[in-house]
Amino acid sequence: MSFFLRTIVLLFSTSSFCNTFASLTQDSCHPDQRDALLEFKNEFKIWYPNGFLDIDGVLMDVTSYPKTKSWTKNSDCCYWDGITCDTKSGKVTGLDLSCSCLHGRLEPNSSLFRLQHLQSVNLAYNNFTNSPIPAEFSKFMRLERLNLSRSSFSGHISIKLLQLTNLVSLDLSSSFPYSPSSLSIEKPLFLHLLALNFMNLRELDMSSVDISSAIPIEFSYMWSLRSLTLKGCNLLGRFPNSVLLIPNLESISLDHNLNLEGSLPNFLRNNSLLKLSIYNTSFSGTIPNSISNLKHLTSLKLQQSAFSGRIPSSLRSLSHLSNLVLSENNFVGEIPSSVSNLKQLTLFDVSDNNLNGNFPSSLLNLNQLRYIDICSNHFTGFLPPTISQLSNLEFFSACDNSFTGSIPSSLFNISSLTTLGLSYNQLNDTTNIKNISLLHNLQRLLLDNNNFKASQVDLDVFLSLKRLVSLALSGIPLSTTNITSDSEFSSHLEYLELSGCNIIEFPEFIRNQRNLSSIDLSNNNIKGQVPNWLWRLPELSTVDLSNNSLIGFNGSLKALSGSKIVMLDLSSNAFQGPLFMPPRGIQYFLGSYNNFTGYIPPSICGLANPLILDLSNNNLHGLIPRCLEAQMSSLSVLNLRNNSLDGSLPNIFMNAKVLSSLDVSHNTLEGKLPASLAGCSALEILNVESNNINDTFPFWLNSLPKLQVLVLRSNNFRGTLHNVDGVWFGFPLLRIIDVSHNDFVGTLPSDYFMNWTAISKSETELQYIGDPKDYGYYTSLVLMNKGVSMEMQRILTKYTVIDFAGNKIQGKIPESVGILKELHVLNLSSNAFTGHIPSSLANLTNLESLDISQNKIGGEIPPELGTLSSLEWINVSHNQLVGSIPQGTQFHRQNCSSYEGNPGIYGSSLKDVCGDIHAPRPPQAVLPHSSSSSSEEDELISWIAACLGFAPGMVFGLTMGYIMTSHKHEWFMDTFGRRKGRSTRTR
Repeated sequence: MSFFLRTIVLLFSTSSFCNTFASLTQDSCHPDQRDALLEFKNEFKIWYPNGFLDIDGVLMDVTSYPKTKSWTKNSDCCYWDGITCDTKSGKVTGLDLSCSCLHGRLEPNSSLFRLQHLQSVNLAYNNFTNSPIPAEFSKFMRLERLNLSRSSFSGHISIKLLQLTNLVSLDLSSSFPYSPSSLSIEKPLFLHLLALNFMNLRELDMSSVDISSAIPIEFSYMWSLRSLTLKGCNLLGRFPNSVLLIPNLESISLDHNLNLEGSLPNFLRNNSLLKLSIYNTSFSGTIPNSISNLKHLTSLKLQQSAFSGRIPSSLRSLSHLSNLVLSENNFVGEIPSSVSNLKQLTLFDVSDNNLNGNFPSSLLNLNQLRYIDICSNHFTGFLPPTISQLSNLEFFSACDNSFTGSIPSSLFNISSLTTLGLSYNQLNDTTNIKNISLLHNLQRLLLDNNNFKASQVDLDVFLSLKRLVSLALSGIPLSTTNITSDSEFSSHLEYLELSGCNIIEFPEFIRNQRNLSSIDLSNNNIKGQVPNWLWRLPELSTVDLSNNSLIGFNGSLKALSGSKIVMLDLSSNAFQGPLFMPPRGIQYFLGSYNNFTGYIPPSICGLANPLILDLSNNNLHGLIPRCLEAQMSSLSVLNLRNNSLDGSLPNIFMNAKVLSSLDVSHNTLEGKLPASLAGCSALEILNVESNNINDTFPFWLNSLPKLQVLVLRSNNFRGTLHNVDGVWFGFPLLRIIDVSHNDFVGTLPSDYFMNWTAISKSETELQYIGDPKDYGYYTSLVLMNKGVSMEMQRILTKYTVIDFAGNKIQGKIPESVGILKELHVLNLSSNAFTGHIPSSLANLTNLESLDISQNKIGGEIPPELGTLSSLEWINVSHNQLVGSIPQGTQFHRQNCSSYEGNPGIYGSSLKDVCGDIHAPRPPQAVLPHSSSSSSEEDELISWIAACLGFAPGMVFGLTMGYIMTSHKHEWFMDTFGRRKGRSTRTR
């Protein structure tokens, strides 16, 4: 009986347990939670992204798939992909839909905000199509983790989000800093409230959020912070270095904040930092010796900032350091030997500094090293013969130093090497290059621009490198004898540089390189024609054939449609006939210094988005096509210099908003400058030299905010060089102006140079006019300097010139010229200036060349000019100057011709220059009778002498003339008439 009762009780208990479990399972996901999630699913489309880029533009390792596909109405939402529920209440507490291919706007009334019990939300790596972050996130008062990174949100971040005081992790980062669609904050209130409200915050990432303000000192009190990431936020001001001393901080990244200043603090003991990254900022100062207190540091990245001083030897204490990146700073001295203590180091990058000494032998003891970059420093000596000790090395680059000798043979024993960069050194021995075939894993080999001249290298030694992607051998004499079209180079080859390798035939092996993207065959002696198969290479985008002896094209004069070529350089060859037409998608087309003839074809106007078009120094004639107006919205440079183009410069620049350089000099253009040039707001260089343009000075161009070079030389410009109101100079950046050899007249007001801002203020940074990103293309310029014509292949912004020579300008040289303290060349010759040489010229401490010859200037040369130590060339000839020349040595170095035509100049210093030509005359004896009677007697004697000589001389001259012209005509013309003609031509 008792057994029976116990059995009934057991069955009842089991049944009750099962019913209870079933009830819990059935009710674990509340219907309202499930419905809200299903509605949220239906608010978006599924969109498969191509990939996600980080802030450096590098493709991230992110895999996306649609998590919401597993969400169905008849299943328990607590088991859906990306959902976490509370086990007791069944409420949804976690939502992880990162990388879920969601596409569409996240609206403020989204069903998402009905899930009031959420503690963690992750919507990263989706596409919410630039919708703002809804302020309704502030309703999730239990929220501890919020991740909305890289999901295409935009607009202002609501300050209401700062009500989420329980947050321990907040990630609002994006990939696109400063773009119109990026996120921004209300400044400066947002950051202050964030620091005050989020006292529990451990992780903060606001990368690419436009902050545009300084970091408040309150951030120093966020002692819960473990990780702070503020990349590309446009941070301003000085970063409070006390933030770097937060006791529990493990990781901080301030990369890509170019206007952020700061310095490293004196680090305290027991610091928790693991990662410190300050990349592309304005941080400066030295690395303190207290860096040794960062005992746990694994990664130190300070590249592309303004740090200076020596690399401290105290780095030896960072025994856990694996990444050390100090590139693109101003570090000096040698690499300390204490670096050899960093046994865990795998990455070492000190490129682009001012380091010196021999190769840092301390690196040879670091067996874990995989990456070494010491490029662009001042290292000398030989590469170490024992470098094979670094048996794990994958990347080794020592380019742009002064290493000499040969490539050590042991380097070819490091089988793990994938990159070897030794470009731009003084290596001169090619003996060991034949061992390159041992590096079977090599992908990038850069040996260009050294002094390898000993013997030719067979190109076939590189055939065994089957993984090569980049091969740069420029400057190495190559033998291509054993290379044929069947030679099997690496099929992965993308970049090939063979400039200056003594190649005489177009390399046939290239025709099989289906992955080739860039090829440089410049500066060889390749003859014949460009093969038509070159345009068939499917991935080819950059082609440099400049400085060869090519004469034509095998096949059509038009590249094949569908070609991907964006840069084609044909300059400095011997191409003849009609202009070759590049592919429609070309962006950089350089065809200068050839013998292209005929018209510029209208088909040139079919180019899609050209950036640079240089057809200078050819024999093109006819009109400049008006249809080029269609290309002006994209063109940055148009160079048609030194052709035979005629007609007028067409009025085609209405949409030329990015045009930075226009050069149509040395043609036969007529008419006036087109009014549409006034709209070229990006114009930096305008050169119309040596044409027949008939116009007045273009005062209306003074509205161009970036114009730095204006050359109107040798045309028919006329009128005055200042407006009737006395003010003409509104060019804020103009550094070079050449209006010589025109018909400008009038006088220059005394305050004429008062507002020439760019030539008055010091230019501290050495840089060139133009965009260095444009495949190294710079606009050249020919100017008069120191009496000779000089071509500048690149135009330094520091170089300043004023050339008004060969006009009809009158009056005094304005005293205000002394304001132009940065002026290098001043040429006012061959005018009609009068008055004196302004003493204010002594203020021009950078002046190198001064030419005021062929004027009517009187008085003495101001002795103050003798202090101008930079003045190398002076010409004051053919004026009305008097007195002695200044005592400065630069005046004594000049040729005598610099002072001729000034009879009043004298002095012992001039005698040193010109000998006795200008020696002072001895004083004449004073006669006792009056000067008036003396002059009268002298005048009478002169008239008597003239009359006595006139009569017989006239008779003799007429007689001789009759004889010679009647009987010896040919001898007379040969002796006098033709000789005169020859002498005239040779002047």
